[in-house]
Amino acid sequence: MAITPGSVALITGGAGGFGRALATLLRGREVTVVLADLDTPANRDVAAGLGAHFAGLDVTDRAANAAVVAGVEADHGRLDVAFLNAGIAGNSRDALDVDEFLRVVDVDLFGVVYGTEAALPALRRAGGGSIVVTASLAGLAPVATDPGYSVAKGGAIALVRSLAPRLVGDGITMSAICPGFADTAIIDPLRAEFAAADFPVLSATEVAEAMLAAWDGAEPGAAYVVQPGVGAVPYRFKGVPAARTASGETAVVPQALLPPPAG
Repeated sequence: MAITPGSVALITGGAGGFGRALATLLRGREVTVVLADLDTPANRDVAAGLGAHFAGLDVTDRAANAAVVAGVEADHGRLDVAFLNAGIAGNSRDALDVDEFLRVVDVDLFGVVYGTEAALPALRRAGGGSIVVTASLAGLAPVATDPGYSVAKGGAIALVRSLAPRLVGDGITMSAICPGFADTAIIDPLRAEFAAADFPVLSATEVAEAMLAAWDGAEPGAAYVVQPGVGAVPYRFKGVPAARTASGETAVVPQALLPPPAG
C-alpha cells in the first residue's frame, strides 16, 4: 500500500531503536504515528520527543493488543499499517533455559500473533493496508546461542508466509524484514566482541528504511534480508520435493489447501 500523508501507523516496541528510527522517517512523510510500548515515563518521553502519540502495551497481552488498535481507530479514525516490531532476546548461557525460551517466544512470536489478530479488522475497515513484522536473520539461519529467539523469529516468518496469501483479497499486504546484527540494545552484551572482530552492524535507520520500503511495496509473504553493505533483498526459499502419484507424475495439491483467489 502506498504511503500517503495522513496515513496512520502503529509501531509496537516503538520506543526501541528500530521504533524510534522508523517514527522519525514516518513523521518526515507526514504520517500519524502511534508508538506502543511498555507504559513507562521514559517511553512516553520518547514518543513526545518524536512528535508521536503513545499507547501503553504489553504485547503478550492479547486483550491489550485489541484495546490499543481500538484506541487508534477511535483517536485517528483508521489504521493503515501495523509494524509489529516488539522483541527481546535471551541471555542465558545454558543449552536450554526453558523459562527464558518461553518468555522470548511469548514476546517475539505470540506478540506478533496477537498484534496481527488485533490489526486485521481495522485494516479491513480502512479498505486495506499493511502488516510489517520485524523478524530476524536468526529466523532464517538459527543461532546456537539463543534457541528461543531463533524459534520465535522463525515462527514469525512462517506465520507471515502462511497468512499473507489469504489477505491479498482484502487488500492487505503482510511481509517480514530479517535484519542481521543491528545497533540496538539486543547486542549490548556482545558489543566488545563485535568491535574486536571489526564486524559491521546495521544502523537502526537502515533497518527502519527497510521497514518503510516493506510498507510501500512489499511482495505479500516476502521475507527481506537486511545486511550491512547489502541492503534489503528478498530471501528466496527453496522448495521441497513434491509428492508423486503411483504413475510417477507430480501430485496436484488439493484445492482446499490453497489460498482463496484474490479479488
